[in-house]
Amino acid sequence: MCSGSASNATVLVAGPEHVTALLPLIQAHARFERTTATCTAAALRSALAEPDAILFAWLAIDESGRPMGYATATRDFSTWSGKPFLHLDCLYIAETARGAGVGTKLLGAVKHFAVQRGIAELQWQTPEWNAPAERFYLQQGAAVTGKRRFRLDV
Repeated sequence: MCSGSASNATVLVAGPEHVTALLPLIQAHARFERTTATCTAAALRSALAEPDAILFAWLAIDESGRPMGYATATRDFSTWSGKPFLHLDCLYIAETARGAGVGTKLLGAVKHFAVQRGIAELQWQTPEWNAPAERFYLQQGAAVTGKRRFRLDV
């Protein structure tokens, strides 16, 4: 993808016009997590389309406009707290851009988005084997919860 540092990274709010930059990152993220991504450009475009967007996305690019990473989130609601939260669906940094602060910039953009909307909590998960991600999240002030995520095809 690219190399660089967070100092030359720009984080954009990604919309349907950024799908061609997002899809290769999404596919690389899925491979990194030992699975495959089946999302199509059309599905992603539709999910990001205003005014009924169900997905929010951010794209980190270098000074040449090359993608460095991305984050996606959906708005959800906790019946326990009675408050909305953002589910951070993905946060992925291209291998050549890791360790340069790009993840911090992307997470900061997601947090800013939440604050602007009066949302006080982010929730997410990462594979148990991804120790570097766990270290990053703990350095950002995140707390580990004791739940496991399940999936059921219907």
